[in-house]
Amino acid sequence: MTSSIPSSPVPTASGPVRQPGSDVRFGSPRRRWLAAASVAAVTLLAVIAVAAFAGYRVGASVQAPADDSADAGFSRDMQTHHNQAVELSLIVRDRTADPAVRSVAYDIATSQAQQSGQMYGWLSVWGLAQTSSTTSMAWMRGDHHAMANAQSMGLATPAQIQALRRASGPEAERQFLTLMIAHHRGGVAMAQAALDLARRPEVHALAGAIHTSQQSEIVQLQTLLTQRQ
Repeated sequence: MTSSIPSSPVPTASGPVRQPGSDVRFGSPRRRWLAAASVAAVTLLAVIAVAAFAGYRVGASVQAPADDSADAGFSRDMQTHHNQAVELSLIVRDRTADPAVRSVAYDIATSQAQQSGQMYGWLSVWGLAQTSSTTSMAWMRGDHHAMANAQSMGLATPAQIQALRRASGPEAERQFLTLMIAHHRGGVAMAQAALDLARRPEVHALAGAIHTSQQSEIVQLQTLLTQRQ
């Protein structure tokens, strides 16, 4: 009896088909998808692990923070802040082949996705919504509130994000590094406000880690930027 074995596709000598508007040097849609998927996977794992652990802790711990508390406000606003850092990092990894910039972008994307997952888990376990109708950074009271009103805490504007998407090579590197330095400075200010105003020990611990790590990363980013000017 003769069996029919389906044949596998045979690659052509012409190589991959280049879609209009794509740039092989800076990453195919498949590479972009894989990079985004890897960060999404880190976030999902962080949410699951932290929610499971936090669920145990909250069940036998003090009362959850109020919806308008610094703990809740920091957890919401720092998620937004971190998520933009992940976005900027994924953009530049697709717009440059420089190993130093790609490495620091990868570190920022993975670490901040994981921390964002932690804060998502806290709000879920506390029984609080992930978003609030109050003004962004309203939890930053006193001197911190004046600072929040005076600046956007380092967030890049939509126009700046689009400019980064259009850039490539050294120009993309300079734009990313400039944006991320401002972004980290805003993050450090937010972390300091949480250290001063928040009450939950887990919030204090994360805010302290963000404050220390982002101050250190600012020095690294400034060094890379100086090398490209």
